[in-house]
Amino acid sequence: MILIYHPDAEKELIEAAQYYERRIPTLGFQFLNEADRAVSLIMATPQRWSIIEEDVRSYLMPRFPYALYYRHFSDRVHILAFKHHSRHPGYWRYRIDEP
Repeated sequence: MILIYHPDAEKELIEAAQYYERRIPTLGFQFLNEADRAVSLIMATPQRWSIIEEDVRSYLMPRFPYALYYRHFSDRVHILAFKHHSRHPGYWRYRIDEP
């Protein structure tokens, strides 16, 4: 199965890691490890997590206030957003229809 990151989701991931690293040394690295773990779990069982709208699913990161929004297709998983819980709920929706 192929893993695809929306470019804006990748940017969100990097910016969040940089933010945490500025706050506490190694916290950004820990955030990236948790994000990798989340993506691995999603790739292993993509249909496990709840659909939040249309065919978009959400995985809540246990240690950090982030959710991964993604779509599962037969041949790929498309990560749409690394959404902080305090961000506007629908800011990422335009990404659903983008390739």
